[in-house]
Amino acid sequence: MKVLIILGHPRDQSLCGALAQAFSSGAREAATEVRQLNLSAVAFDPHVRAKSPAQQALEPGLQEARELIVWAEHLVFVYPTWWGSVPALLKGFLDRVFTPGFAFRTCEGGTGYQGLLGGRSAQLITTMDTPPLIHRLVYRQPGRNAMARATLGFCGIDPIRSLVFGPVRDSSPEQRQRWLERARRQGQQLRQGRVTTSERLRHKTDAWFRALRLQFYPMTWLAYTAGALAAAPAGGVFGNPLFWLGYLCLFLLEVATVLINEQVDFASDRGNRFFGPFTGGSRVLVDGLLSRREVAAGIVFSLAAFAAAAAGLLALTPGSFPVVLAVLVVLAVLAIGYTAPPLKLSYRGLGELDVAVTHSLGVMLCGFVFLGGPWQEPLPWLLSLPLLLAILPSITLAGIPDLEADAAAGKCTLAVRFGHRDALWLSIVFTGLAAAAALIWDLLGLAAGAYAGVALVAVPHAFWLGWLLYRRLESDSPPGRIDGLMVASLTFVLWFGLVPVLRLAG
Repeated sequence: MKVLIILGHPRDQSLCGALAQAFSSGAREAATEVRQLNLSAVAFDPHVRAKSPAQQALEPGLQEARELIVWAEHLVFVYPTWWGSVPALLKGFLDRVFTPGFAFRTCEGGTGYQGLLGGRSAQLITTMDTPPLIHRLVYRQPGRNAMARATLGFCGIDPIRSLVFGPVRDSSPEQRQRWLERARRQGQQLRQGRVTTSERLRHKTDAWFRALRLQFYPMTWLAYTAGALAAAPAGGVFGNPLFWLGYLCLFLLEVATVLINEQVDFASDRGNRFFGPFTGGSRVLVDGLLSRREVAAGIVFSLAAFAAAAAGLLALTPGSFPVVLAVLVVLAVLAIGYTAPPLKLSYRGLGELDVAVTHSLGVMLCGFVFLGGPWQEPLPWLLSLPLLLAILPSITLAGIPDLEADAAAGKCTLAVRFGHRDALWLSIVFTGLAAAAALIWDLLGLAAGAYAGVALVAVPHAFWLGWLLYRRLESDSPPGRIDGLMVASLTFVLWFGLVPVLRLAG
């Protein structure tokens, strides 16, 4: 392992200097390759005088420092905490060296940033006169947060560990010696590798949560709950085990679906320049956070668990066994067939309709029949239509940032088929249709009055969303990230699930 120790104290002969040497000694005992950079010996202007730090020529010492950072796999910053933060020397060094294009870059479309120093870990070692507990609980560790989150983490460095020693002013020689020994032991721990077992487990857990894309699940739960409430079972809904077992089936099916999407859409995700929190997949495969084998194992596990949960549900609903089985099978085929062969509906121009149907009629009908409602009754079908129309704008818009990558991968979304401007027009039309449905259902009291009052929120939201979409059209902006539009369209969908749940529950 290659370790770079950066001493940020303006005086080498200091406690920080001794701690740097102690860590270095321990790291060498761990058979790592260690280099040390004392910032006090580097001649450079700490001020950013150009319009951008990337435009200011680097002094030879900073150029060498940058080469060392590229060389290193593990960065160790040793510095005192002054006024709750790092010394001016270290701050100036960071301002000049961690520049755009080297440490991070702006994502395509000008929205968001991407760290460029990934694959590295860091260790922070700092001294202070404030008792560390007071610094943590009262001051909330401003210096540590600035270094670990706003600087190193922002640039893609992870994990980041920290050691805090203090208060220094009243410390005894024996106390300082214990600190030095602890710093040395911290260096020795590099024998275990750049990432510890617990950190590796945390990273893997975080990657799985990221892969699941849980931000999209609440809408499924609302639609399913509305369908279950519409069935009006005598024993109630939330205390009924059928309700929760049924939702477990849907949850596991959604897990399998998003993981299958990760596998099949890998080529598109890898080439996507405008990925964001709502589009472009979770990128766990693209970023190497999970392997294809791990994702495949997740698919097998979630499908097996779905089958087991479905078997349990069918065992508890013997009277409606054929209907429940049919609904589960059709929903599973449509959900998995969104990207999975042989259907690959999203590659055939049917992806948007598939998502709208499965996430409205599909899950509402599940809730309705699982709780004993007859599938042929008009209520769940009427209940689902406004929601289906409300989903179409957001799923159509989601294809705009992905347009270029989807087209290259052979994925035929509405944005690919008609172009991003027509996709915006379609989203306006779908928004208007959803608002009209909300108003009609509200006025006529359709779907057992589940949409009573929805027009009061859905219609103004539709005008706002339509105005945002029209502004995008007028700006003639090329395809790119549209996070704001995605938020506006996804919250529009929320009314068509939340209001029916509240009305039917009342």
